[in-house]
Parts: sequence; C-alpha cells; structure tokens
Amino acid sequence: MTIDDRFSEQALGGRQQNRPDGVRNEIITGPVSDWATDFSHTEPEWAADPYPIQDDLRRRCPIAHTDRFGGAWLPTRYEDVAAIAYDTERFSSRSIIVGNFRPPREVAPVGGTPPISSDPPFHHDARKLLLPMFTKSVVARQEPATRAFCHSLVDALEGQDVVDAARDYAQHIPVRVISDMLGFPPEDGPRFREFVENALEGVNRPPEERIARMDKLFDYLLEQIRDHVANPRDDLTTYLVNAELYGRKLEPAHVAGTMALLLIAGIDTTWSAIGASLWHLAKTPADRERLVAEPALLPTAMEEFLRAYAPVTMARLVKEDMHWNGVDMKADDWILLSFPAANRDEAQFDRAGEVVIDREVNRHAAFGLGIHRCAGSHLARMELQVALEVWLERNPRFTLDDPAAVTWSTGQVRGPRTLPLRIG
Repeated sequence: MTIDDRFSEQALGGRQQNRPDGVRNEIITGPVSDWATDFSHTEPEWAADPYPIQDDLRRRCPIAHTDRFGGAWLPTRYEDVAAIAYDTERFSSRSIIVGNFRPPREVAPVGGTPPISSDPPFHHDARKLLLPMFTKSVVARQEPATRAFCHSLVDALEGQDVVDAARDYAQHIPVRVISDMLGFPPEDGPRFREFVENALEGVNRPPEERIARMDKLFDYLLEQIRDHVANPRDDLTTYLVNAELYGRKLEPAHVAGTMALLLIAGIDTTWSAIGASLWHLAKTPADRERLVAEPALLPTAMEEFLRAYAPVTMARLVKEDMHWNGVDMKADDWILLSFPAANRDEAQFDRAGEVVIDREVNRHAAFGLGIHRCAGSHLARMELQVALEVWLERNPRFTLDDPAAVTWSTGQVRGPRTLPLRIG
C-alpha cells in the first residue's frame, strides 16, 4: 500500500462505521454534595479555585470517589499520584480524558492519540518516534520566531489601557508554534482553539455530539495530511507521514491521532501555563517587580509557576477489580491523576501552598510522571520563558483590572480563559 493509499477516501471510508463500541454512562451535572463522595472537575467551583478543595480532600479523604462519569477516583497525595502514574500493570492509558464514554479495551495498547493513550510495550516505540522532533536543539530553532511573534502580539496591543492577556496574548503563542511545527496554515488558529475546547471542556456533552465534534478535528487533520502527501515539506506532519514502526509506515489512525495530541495538548497546556503565570504576576506586585529587576531569576520562577499552577490532570482506567491503598476499585473505573494536587502536597514540598519564586529544589510533576511524562516539555518551557520575558520587557507594570472578571477553563487542563490586565 502506498502512502497515498493509506489516506485515500476509499481506505478511510469506513472510519465512522467501523468505530468500536464503548460504554456510555449517564451524564450527571449540578452542584457537588460532598467532594469526597461526589466530586466533579467539570463544575464551576472547581474551575474557579480547586486548591482548597484538593487540600481538604488530602487531609480527610485522600482518594476521593464519585459516581459521576460512570465511577471515578481522585487521589490527591503526591505518593498516590506517582504510584498510579508509574504502575502500567494495573492502570491503562487507553483514554486519558475522563468523560461519559469509555472506549473498549480493544483499542489498547495504541489508543486514539498515541503515544499518550498507549500502553506498554507499544508506548515505548511510539514515543521514541516523536522524541527526535522535541530535543532541546530542535526546540532552540523555534525560539527566534517565537520571540518575534510575541513582540508582534504586544505591538498589536499598544495604546490599550486594558487588555485580555489570555485571549490576545497567551492563547496565540502555542497556536502559532504548533501550527508552524505541523506545517498548518497559521490563519487556522481559531479552528484550533475550537478543537481544544471541544476535546477538553465538552466532556459532559452527549457522546454522539462529542464524537461528531471530534470527527471535525480528524477530518481537518486528514485534509492536512493529504496536502502534505501531495506537497511534502520539512515539518512534523511530513515526518509522521514518512515514519516507520516495526518495518512499515504508520497506520493512518496513528498519524492522525498523534497529530491530534500535538495540536490539542501542545496548545492548551502551554497557553494555560502562560496565562496562569501572568495572572500570578498581575496580582503579586512584589514577584513582578523582582522579576523585572532580576530577569535571570525567571527560569527558577517559571518552574515554581509550573508547580503551583500546573495546568494538566491526566486520567487512567483501572484494568481489573482490586483493593488499592484502602479503596475498592472496579475494572474500568476512571482515575483522575491530579498533578496539580500532587504539586501542592505538603509531604512533598515545603510551603506547598505558597508561590516561592526563588525555590531552589523543585521536582514538580507539572509535566507528568512515569512513562507518559510530557515529550514536549522542552518546547513548553521555551514558549513559557519567551512569552514571559517579552511581556515583562514590554509591560513591566501591570495589574488585574478586575479580579472577578478572570475566568478559568473547566476540565482537565486549567488556565485563564479571560484575563483582563491594566497596563502601566
């Protein structure tokens, strides 16, 4: 089969009809009665400020449970989160977004968005394919263009006393970087943001609606893949189209699934980290003033922002019924792996609830733990550092215009969606 044949309409025509059946659960929404027995990461109070909830659970019920989403668990201690993240024998990664649909076990070990949805041993080989594209040296080549783009975004805000630093700055940066790496048209950025919100914030929509929305994403990706097949160039999409695993070209679903992962995870996680960092500096003048005066401290401060405002929570599925650390888990129960909660565990970090921008020892879990630790961490750090450097250089004085007007995303990636800042 030729490269063209893999992605032809005929070869992919049965994609929707041949979609494997999974388990659909009743959609339960509304106020939480008790976070220990009825938690939901999709409710507005969690989005607004999850940290007091997590701290309370860590003290009185460190592994919380809910019947929502068909049954899920929420460990809040670092040691429990780490233990599950490293345990691939008892926990599967075949679906990493908690929702009301569980894909069937047959999708393992590949999953829908390899390698993050993959289990061993396939995971190792799928991840190894990606690593050469995300080394420090490759990422460094992206820095000049990223810096120039950040300056252009600040230029566009000139003359405004109040700007939305989430929508007009943070969100654009990873969109441009990832689209450049994948070789996608930069003008498609608004579509990328729609894809992100559908995938990560729409988990309580009816499964059929969610599937239809995801089909739009994969239709777009296949359109881009076909264009790259016809017009190869030096980018990540052409690399994946030509890549081989076990002596043959990648399956179309593997190529498209990995691109979906890079597009969605690579955008939302980074814009959330940039936005949360700016939010902290806007409400904490002493930290902002110190970083303006001591720019060399920024890399250290950045790691603390990643720890304190870690944007990502991953998920696992329990493989078989078992008793684990005092709770009875059932096969296919969800596990919400809250790296943000782990990062604020006082048993792991001194002054865990404080933001200490000169913290010297900071082995945080913002990029995950275990085999699925973020392969794009070098890229995310570069984007975050450049975004903050440029903003602080161009806007050394800024405050929250209206703290109550700041809004945060719901779901498993948390960051500011609106962030009105007063400049000067």
